[in-house]
Amino acid sequence: MQMSEVILNQPGQAKKGFPDSGVAPPPGCPPGLEYLAQMEEIYVNQKVDLLEMITDSAIEIPNRYSIENSSGQRAYFAQEESECCNRMCCGPDRGFIMHITTNDGREVIIRCERKFKWCAGCCWCADSETCGWEMTVEAPIGTVVGYIRQHSSKWQTHLTLYDANRQKLYDIWSKCCPIFCVCCIEDINFHVFDARSQNKLESRIYKKWSGWARECCTRADLLVCEVPGMDVKEKALFLCTTFMLDVMVFETMDSGGAGAGS
Repeated sequence: MQMSEVILNQPGQAKKGFPDSGVAPPPGCPPGLEYLAQMEEIYVNQKVDLLEMITDSAIEIPNRYSIENSSGQRAYFAQEESECCNRMCCGPDRGFIMHITTNDGREVIIRCERKFKWCAGCCWCADSETCGWEMTVEAPIGTVVGYIRQHSSKWQTHLTLYDANRQKLYDIWSKCCPIFCVCCIEDINFHVFDARSQNKLESRIYKKWSGWARECCTRADLLVCEVPGMDVKEKALFLCTTFMLDVMVFETMDSGGAGAGS
């Protein structure tokens, strides 16, 4: 069965699957990423969990995300895998694996993993091997396409994206603000720079303001990647970076931490 058939023929689904444009996938495109190759904007829409709302986040549920295009059509689904004890005791400092699957959940096409570290996340000492978060990205499983690494920054979030050979590709920086709070009704931007020239690029990742009801009553975030002209493997890296930022920055904020770069 072709992937377009899998996505388009799912009964009872609230949103239609991503349409087949008929465009051939680019050479070297990992299987399952044909739709990602077409997307210039990737919307990562975290699903609201009623149990977390009822318990005021006292019970931490694995994160789930709908990955959509700018029209709201779902192309992929993402499901967190993590230990219950680790989620409850460590919160945003937990280790986790994110499985990005086809729209029906049958096939994992991207897997990214952030291993648990006893002391990590501090922006002042993140250059140390033991103090900076790192995520490994595979597409498909078993084939590493790159890495995402936190670096020291002094109150700013600073991530670097690497290819499979650990060559630097991009640096991502937030604004210099120690706390992102619910009062920030504007989009929160993470700007992208070429790692070699340090030129600022058109690409960016940002947390989109979702309205007072969702921002105040839930922990579900909406993040967007703008990745015009990117290679499909680089798009996979940016997609996984949104999961890294959501847990590292915005879950920390919701838990009463210092937010970006804390």
